Amino acid sequence: MAKKPNKLKARLPRGFVDRSTEDIRATDEMLSRIRAVYEQYGFDPVETPAFEYTDCLGKFLPDTDRPNAGVFSVQDDDEQWMSLRYDLTAPLARHVSENINEIQLPYRTYRAGWVFRNEKPGPGRFRQFMQFDADTVGAPGVQADAEMCMMMADTMEALGIPRGQYVIRVNNRKVLDGVLESIGLGGEDQAERRLVVLRAIDKLDKFGVEGVRLLLGEGRKDESGDFTKGAGLEDPAIENIVAFISGTGSPENEGFAELSAMASIFASCGYGEDRIKIDPSVVRGLEYYTGPVYEAELLFDVTNEKGEVVQFGSVGGGGRFDGLVKRFTGRDVPATGFSIGVSRLMTALKNLGKLDTADVTAPVLVTVMDGDVVALGRYQKMAQDLRNAGVRAEMYQGNWKKFGNQLKYADRRGCPIAIIQGSDERDAGEIQIKDLIEGKRLSEEITDNVTWRESRPAQITVKEADLLTAVKGILESHAEDRKRASEG
Repeated sequence: MAKKPNKLKARLPRGFVDRSTEDIRATDEMLSRIRAVYEQYGFDPVETPAFEYTDCLGKFLPDTDRPNAGVFSVQDDDEQWMSLRYDLTAPLARHVSENINEIQLPYRTYRAGWVFRNEKPGPGRFRQFMQFDADTVGAPGVQADAEMCMMMADTMEALGIPRGQYVIRVNNRKVLDGVLESIGLGGEDQAERRLVVLRAIDKLDKFGVEGVRLLLGEGRKDESGDFTKGAGLEDPAIENIVAFISGTGSPENEGFAELSAMASIFASCGYGEDRIKIDPSVVRGLEYYTGPVYEAELLFDVTNEKGEVVQFGSVGGGGRFDGLVKRFTGRDVPATGFSIGVSRLMTALKNLGKLDTADVTAPVLVTVMDGDVVALGRYQKMAQDLRNAGVRAEMYQGNWKKFGNQLKYADRRGCPIAIIQGSDERDAGEIQIKDLIEGKRLSEEITDNVTWRESRPAQITVKEADLLTAVKGILESHAEDRKRASEG
């Protein structure tokens, strides 16, 4: 007896997720609100591809604990290595450099897109996620950085996050650079070790001061037993850094002057410390930041996967990256920008009840009573007339011979209305309209089958010419019902 072929097992790669209809609609709503703020500030969209040449991306990853150094890479047929982008900033630097003679500076642009990290996945940690960035390239003054912070604050409020539940925290990497130089970590030869220190400090909100202290020293073991090797600093150096991030010790340097100028701009524009706050604990772990750095933090409490009540934390951030374009052009092209973590921010908005996609109704279903070509054309014409009138509609595409299955399909889809026209209705120039939402409500009230059959609840017959008017009237009544329910 011949063996049956083995079925291919359907399985999702670790660290990746399928997105539901609700998530996609919620994301679209959120992106449209963010986009409106960016556009109001005078930013224009641009798009770069998901793949870049690996050497163009550079070595700026926040984590390098994977064999591909944090990125997914392939070798092209010309033997050049390409990698999926790990953020949207490095590709922007390549785009500006390649088109530097055509681009009008300052270049104000925004873009949304998927980024990829070849990292160990875990709870809330994915290998593919979406970012939404805004950047100004060619503006050297800290007024550009201040504008970015104000735009981040305005974006939070456009998304329905009230004051008191978010803050934009601001620091300057030049201040931190002074600390690192004072403990012997200045210069190019210390770049890798400096990056380990930055990553350790960037974990402050996650592990607290004691966790950072361990990561600055020998290392830290997490609850699962995994050990993360630390920066290997001596105790005096560790205490200098801890004092800095705790706000108890900071050297005077150019970074302080820039922070003071930004604070003055915030005050002039009416952005108080309840919205934007200078905070020495803000680091941002990427090596390419060269000046002001900023982070959008949500302050309300949520319950994490361990059942612990914690503050939601960061949903985005950015800073000045004056050196990225210079890598390609050899000339100074200052730049600043920020990135919003779309998936994380969407989770926050769901927690606040700020993303409601309930107003997206399922389509009206045109049922099929006859399967000949002429009849199918009539049914499809009904669906098309509804669409042209602005009503979501579809014609049933399954096995039309079992009418009960059509109504079951409509129920599973959540269709608000079913359109029915058999030969008797067609001969009379009429159409039956079944209000499925009202019918479901009435079915819960009528328990007598005889009464049910005699009343034929929520079903009306109209002339063909009155189809659009009748359907729109029923849909409007549904909308009113939903509005009353939400207000009550």
